[in-house]
Amino acid sequence: MSKLERYRVGIDIGTTKVCALVGERGESGSVDIVGVGTSRSRGLRKGAIVNLEETVAAIKRAVEEAELMSGVSVDSAYIGIASTHVKGFNSRGSVTVGGKNREIVGEDIRRVLEGAKAVPLPFDREILHLLPQSFTVDNQEGIEDPLGMCGSRLEVDVHVVTAASAAIQNLVTAVNRCGMAAAGTVLQPYAAGLACLTPDERELGVLLLDIGGGSTDLVIFESRYLRQIAVVPIGGEHFTNDIAVGLRTPLAEAEAIKLKHGTVLEAALGEEDTLEVPGIGGRQPSLIAKKNLCEIIRPRAEEIFELARREVRRSGYEGALNSGAVLTGGGGVLDGLTEVAEQILQLPVRVGPPVAVGGLLDLVNNPAYATAVGLVLYGFSSNRSKVLQRYMQESGGTLNRMRDLWRDLIGGGS
Repeated sequence: MSKLERYRVGIDIGTTKVCALVGERGESGSVDIVGVGTSRSRGLRKGAIVNLEETVAAIKRAVEEAELMSGVSVDSAYIGIASTHVKGFNSRGSVTVGGKNREIVGEDIRRVLEGAKAVPLPFDREILHLLPQSFTVDNQEGIEDPLGMCGSRLEVDVHVVTAASAAIQNLVTAVNRCGMAAAGTVLQPYAAGLACLTPDERELGVLLLDIGGGSTDLVIFESRYLRQIAVVPIGGEHFTNDIAVGLRTPLAEAEAIKLKHGTVLEAALGEEDTLEVPGIGGRQPSLIAKKNLCEIIRPRAEEIFELARREVRRSGYEGALNSGAVLTGGGGVLDGLTEVAEQILQLPVRVGPPVAVGGLLDLVNNPAYATAVGLVLYGFSSNRSKVLQRYMQESGGTLNRMRDLWRDLIGGGS
């Protein structure tokens, strides 16, 4: 197995942190995380780059740490992207099958996908993913892979994910300036779903809430396919800001207080439970009841899940979430969050750390690493549906690259 086949790198460039992971695929096909690097992110706001140099520096620090741990030199990586500029919608394509025997070949699949993506987009947006949900051959619906089947008409239902062109290019530029190539840009909550959702959850219907620093990303999976995406413009940073303002303490101290003492369950706190809060500008620290901290945090948590519930209702999949909801991302570990989510969403809720890899589990067994782990898994994907996704992701490239991808498709993937 060559080095190119053996290793994949995922870089989660978030609002509050950058995480770089090196994954190694074993002979049996299993994936182990062999390198982990993290650094404080200061160049992004709500998932979009606002300071390129700061972002480049943060990526370099994280990658260097992952390289040192793994002993692998990183020259390309899969990049996660998510922000309020990411949008998704469903589309459908259909073509007449040509050929003497009406056998569906790769060219027919290419044409039907081209038809599905032939929707008008603003000049400043581009397709990030085109995710096939199911194919129809003549009147037979629910086909996963039509290659080699016979019929006269081929149709496909897809979910189209678009993003702002400038935001994608800025992320790619930041990675390029670190001396690496961008192997692909991937929707962050989609990647997180690969890492922390079980096959049964994706089959039966599940809502994934990826609570990041600047926003909360929602994805709905049902019958194994991604059906809907949405973004709530509230994340972990909003909890921190609320604490800093409410307790009159520096942002760094507010973040530390959130991580150590933050809870949204007031009933679990007694009147004697207190904490010391550092003052701003050298002022004396103050002693407050932990219930006061809870009163600051809980309304923001309720707001996130109220907005999430509204998006679920709007999607039309409210009755299809038979597996409930999964919380992931760095903001998903706040004490008591699952209980509040269950009350508002009226669904069973669990916290979702990565479950699909081995290796350095003691370091990545945390929802904050779900996206980065998912990016590594995405890079190793070799089934045909992933080849279709790579094709759509790179369809703006050269004709030769498109032909190579479709040669992979017809051959069953690499």
